Amino acid sequence: MTIAQLTEALNEFSMERDWGQFHSPKNLAMALSVEAAEIVELFQWIKEEDSYCLSTEKLADLKDEIGDVMIYLTNLAHKFGIDPLEAASQKLQKNKQKYPAALVKGKSAKYTEYGGI
Repeated sequence: MTIAQLTEALNEFSMERDWGQFHSPKNLAMALSVEAAEIVELFQWIKEEDSYCLSTEKLADLKDEIGDVMIYLTNLAHKFGIDPLEAASQKLQKNKQKYPAALVKGKSAKYTEYGGI
């Protein structure tokens, strides 16, 4: 499914339920934050190494939460005519400038800590 197809399916889903009235940018942003926090909750209190090997149940939960994040993100982007894939691609290009591989390889510091753009 493409972003355009997902957006259309989400719009249809929302219209069938008359949920558009609740999908203001503010509400979508808040819901997105909540769903992202639910991803964090899945990893809360587990050991670093265990975060790579989730149980079948936790992996299914993670998949659902990633789906929720994608739904809210796609709905929010649509409100402003933003293509999320294009936005991510453009942001990646900006990040390549902020974090030149030669300067940051193997480091986790923010670009402002090493004099990046």
